[in-house]
Amino acid sequence: MKTHSPATLRPVRRLFLSTCLLAATAALALPATAADQAAQPKLVLVLVVDGLPHEQVQRYREQFGPGGLRRLLDQGAWFSNAHQAHGVTVTAVGHSAVLTGAYPYQHGIINNSWIDPNTLESVYCTQDTAHHYLGEETKASDGTSPANLRVTTLGDELRYATGKRAKVVTVSGKDRGAILLAGKSGTAYMYMGKSGNFASSTYYMQSYPAWHQAYHAGKPQDRFYGQQWRPLLADAAYSGDAADQLVAGEDGQRFPFVYDSKSGKPDAEYYGKLYTGPYLDQMTLDFARAAVEGEQLGHNPAGVPDLLGVSLSSHDYVNHSYGPESRMSHDHLQRLDRLLADFFSYLDKKVGLDNTIVVLTADHGFPNTPEFSQANKLDAQRLDGAKLMTALNQHLSQKFGLDQAARKWSAPTVLLDYQQIEHKGLKREEVENAAARFLLGYPGIANAFTRSQLEAGALPDTRLGKLMQRAWHRQISGDILLVAKPYWYFGSGKRGTSHGSPYAYDTNVPLMIMGKPWIRPGAYGQYAEVMDIAPTLAHLLRVRPPAAAEGRVLVETLR
Repeated sequence: MKTHSPATLRPVRRLFLSTCLLAATAALALPATAADQAAQPKLVLVLVVDGLPHEQVQRYREQFGPGGLRRLLDQGAWFSNAHQAHGVTVTAVGHSAVLTGAYPYQHGIINNSWIDPNTLESVYCTQDTAHHYLGEETKASDGTSPANLRVTTLGDELRYATGKRAKVVTVSGKDRGAILLAGKSGTAYMYMGKSGNFASSTYYMQSYPAWHQAYHAGKPQDRFYGQQWRPLLADAAYSGDAADQLVAGEDGQRFPFVYDSKSGKPDAEYYGKLYTGPYLDQMTLDFARAAVEGEQLGHNPAGVPDLLGVSLSSHDYVNHSYGPESRMSHDHLQRLDRLLADFFSYLDKKVGLDNTIVVLTADHGFPNTPEFSQANKLDAQRLDGAKLMTALNQHLSQKFGLDQAARKWSAPTVLLDYQQIEHKGLKREEVENAAARFLLGYPGIANAFTRSQLEAGALPDTRLGKLMQRAWHRQISGDILLVAKPYWYFGSGKRGTSHGSPYAYDTNVPLMIMGKPWIRPGAYGQYAEVMDIAPTLAHLLRVRPPAAAEGRVLVETLR
């Protein structure tokens, strides 16, 4: 047998290595194979439970059924230390964070509503007078488009990357819940409190698709008329909840809740009642099913992924009315869990959950009612913004001779009259500092930051300082940014509770991701932000992250 010396083998080895290198380079240059394409999800489902603190998921998890939230906890990755990482934790800001991956100082949604510093008119986060609802009454302040959202969403990037072949559809009980998930190029549908329909606007279409008309033909919103919401579980299951009388007051509503109206038939009164309780969430998920069927989501003929965003609004209304410590909130979450189980079962049959990435999060958490906090020996109150403004203006008048220099209250900010300040020959910073010092001594105020501080980025290098800096937009935010004390909140009502603070009870929300081919299940204690969702999904979908995204890819969850 003929042998070869090392010297004669070197050219052969070089040729072999060169051939391998060329083959590898060619393989990299080839388009994705069928196997590569199959590795992408067919559908991304993004669920936002409005007003759900992570604490409630942990507290009630042993009572969940097998197919809803427990399925996400057992089969998905979930973070115990996930946060809405900005300081004004309200619905519009939280929904904007989910698929932009951005903070308010960039995406421009600083609150549900705010005061325009130039016109002093109120601005609703999704209002756009250039558009109107299709087939529904439209007021000037109604949410009809994403005009105020200044950045792109994941859905926008998916649509751009696929030549608009990917479908992005969102549905919510609130207009802002649907619109701010849909971004600039998706299609949003929102519940109408007067008719019980799910409507869209002329921003998205000029007429409804046939499936939308077919869905509403039978008036499915009327099937709950006369029904009652009673506790789902045995009385013992609610033994740790606050007493109904403590959270509802002497004359407040409590179980059973009846869904009817004075007219004796379905009307605006009845449709409005559906917000607080389990039936609006059921209708939202039913409409989402109709959208999956009608748009063939998850079966895109172009072979690209689709995105379905569903914002479930009712938990927020229940928590506002009774607090997260209430039996009503406890029961509502149990009912929502069962509704999610049914929806997951439907998607498994229709699309296949192994072909779907499911994300569940919340736009904000919730504090307890002041009455509950006080009963537990905590300093808790409601902080009336109107009274605060009266006291501040009296102080600035006495100190500087200014007349109503604090022009407007746009919680949690004060707008100052800089024109009057300069006309008096005063320095802006001098008046800002005087106002901040006064407010720091006002009952219920923990911190006050001035425009001069915020523009210079001079807030304390603390968690609270970072959250409040992110929450402030130099073009549209007010001039003195306030933080209430823990367990206090800005409001003037006599019962219930509200959110909006930078404290953990308002920022710590669920963050769950499930998708067997892509996600490694388990409980994760690492710090994570809702802003991480968009970059993570962009990585899995192989599209660029949204323009202003600052979150990270949650690499620890990836297979």
